[in-house]
Order: sequence, then structure tokens, then C-alpha cells
Amino acid sequence: MNFEFSEQECQFLREVDDFLEENRDVDVMDVTRENMAQICDTPERRAFMKKVAAKGWMGITWPKEYGGQDGEGFYEFLLNEKLSSFGAPQIGKGVGIVGKTLINVASEKLKQEFLPQILNADIEFAVGYSEPNAGSDAAAMRLKAERKGDGWVLNGQKIFTTSAHFADWYWVGARTDPDAKKHNGISLFLIRMDDPGLTIHAMPTMGGERTNGVFFDDVFVHDDYRVGEVNKGFQYIAEALDVERFTLFTFSPIRGRIQLLCDHVKTATRDGQPLKNDPVIRQRIAQLVTESEVARLLGVKFVNAALEGNTPTYEASAYKLYATELSLRIANATMDIVGPGAQLALGTEEAPLNGRAESCYTYTVIDTIGGGSSEVQRNIISKRKLGLPKNF
Repeated sequence: MNFEFSEQECQFLREVDDFLEENRDVDVMDVTRENMAQICDTPERRAFMKKVAAKGWMGITWPKEYGGQDGEGFYEFLLNEKLSSFGAPQIGKGVGIVGKTLINVASEKLKQEFLPQILNADIEFAVGYSEPNAGSDAAAMRLKAERKGDGWVLNGQKIFTTSAHFADWYWVGARTDPDAKKHNGISLFLIRMDDPGLTIHAMPTMGGERTNGVFFDDVFVHDDYRVGEVNKGFQYIAEALDVERFTLFTFSPIRGRIQLLCDHVKTATRDGQPLKNDPVIRQRIAQLVTESEVARLLGVKFVNAALEGNTPTYEASAYKLYATELSLRIANATMDIVGPGAQLALGTEEAPLNGRAESCYTYTVIDTIGGGSSEVQRNIISKRKLGLPKNF
């Protein structure tokens, strides 16, 4: 594996840098939102993504027959890293989870209806997998979909749907065969978020961001808006989740958190002594910097596996597990090193690091759950990589 960027890749990075500088906007770019900065939840952010789409960057890896560039996934990786380093929204579930699944398994009707809108950044999606009794275990979902006439009637509940309050369409997994085994009997559907049978309730998070509970009351979905084959939804979801676990948690915010801590230690004092001279603090930061390099290389390994035509299943889980747990360790270290002032909220005038210590801590706790909890990732690694039995 070659860890050096090619000249073409470096040129692309320079182009993205220039684009971001030209479009720098405090209403669009906010690094203090950590990984939640990636979502397009305001008109300003959606307008920014229209500019990204105009550059042709929404479909870098899509086939040309669907408006893409047939490009390498590494450029998508580089783009998202640059976007996240500025705290800008990123190409995410529309291009990856939804778009790539539609390209692989959907009907021509769905491809023609949705793919152009995704490429032009005209549409936002919410993803509905998690449920009250299933958590982040997608195979345990129980939202009921019963066949009726030329469609399906859905009843039940989803939780932790982050984009439900601003999205246009809902990408939903539902159980179409209640008698099938856990990983079977699930199908995928596309539902308009303004469907009268959907009720959305806000679920505030400890990071100050909003996620949602969504209730289904006799929601009718025409069979034309079923994605792929009946009862094969979990297979599609599992493959798409590998993409989500990687793209949701880019490396740039991790690097930014460590740099923030290092900048503080360079100038801060405690009891009249510079923190930078404390051997315990120096050792702890050195350890975190070393671990951050491991996280970066795990990310590159994921991209490399995808470029070689492999399905990066356990690689995605390994990166997601390590990166989010590392983010939490960095946040804990920041709280310890900065001291009591680290508990002051973001925006507090006298707060050390302008309150970033407190916001980093609350956001990184959430990161270990979103996209599949750390426990779920460990189970995936144990089965897919280590070959351990399910009941081990």
C-alpha cells in the first residue's frame, strides 16, 4: 500500500481547498458541531451543497451511465476529509447509502426519479433503521410492513432519525416477513417525509443537536417505492452501513481535537508551571497522537480495500470503533488536562479553548453510538474478521 498522495490527488486537494476558501461562510462551516457539521439542515447548507454538486463532486464514484465520473473512491475520501476539516456539510447518505444502493438494486423507475436529484443536491434523506427495542442492531427491527393491494402498510416506530425534521424522503427498513429469521424478512422502502401517517417528535441529544422519533400510523407505500427484492433489505442495509460507518466519522475532526489540546498545553500554566513541561501530560498527548496515526491508517486501509474491489466489512467496523473510541479518549484527556474550566459551555467568554472541551466531550459520547454502537462493531469484527461463533 502506497501512503503517499499522487500529483493528481494533490491537485484535487488544492482545488477543494480553493473552493472552500472561496465559499467560506460562518453560517455553513462550523467545526464546533463536530461530526454533526456534515448534515444539510439549513437553507444555507443546502445551497452550499448545490455548489459542491455544480463542481461534479457528488457523483465521483458513480457509473457514467447514471451521471457519475467512474472515479476512484479515494477522491470521495479526500473530499469528505477536506469538507469536515472546515466544518462544512459533506457528501453522505444521499450519495453513499441511498444512491449506491439504488444503483445496485433498484428499479429503473427509482433510479430515474432519485439519482439525478441526488447528483444535483436537490434532495435530502433521513435513514430509518434504529428502533426502541432494536437500538443500533438493524437486524432486530420490528416496524411492520403488511402487503395491501399494490403496496404496503407500515405501522410502528423508529428512533434516532437525525434528519427527519428537515429531510424530503425517508429511507426505511421494515419487517415484511415476521416469521423469518432475524436477518431475513426485512425490506427497504422510500417514503415522503410529509406523508400524513408520519409523526415526528424531537429527541434532543446531550450535544445540543436534534435527533427524532418517528411514528408510523397506517403509512401506505406503493410497491414501486420498495427498493430491491422483498425480504432482502438487511443485506442491502448491512453493505450500506459499512459505507456509513466510515463516511460519518472522518479523521479530520480527530486531528483538529488533538491540535486544539496541543495548542492549549503550549501556553497554559498550572500553579505557575508550564503544562508543556509536565512529563505525565507530555506522555498522554504523545500516546494520543500515536493513536491518531493508527486511526488515520485504518481509514486509508478501508479505502484501499474498497479500491481493490473487496467489500470492506470488518475494516469499516474497525475504523468506526477505533476512531470514535479514540475521540472519546481525546475528549477525556482534554477535560483532565484543562481542568475544571473545561466544563464551561461552548461560547462562554472565559472558557478555556472557547468551550470546545465541553462540546467535544458531549459530541464524542454520541459518536460511539451513531452508525452502530461500539458493542455492535465488536460483534461484527469478532464474526467477520476473527471467525468467532455468535455466542462466543
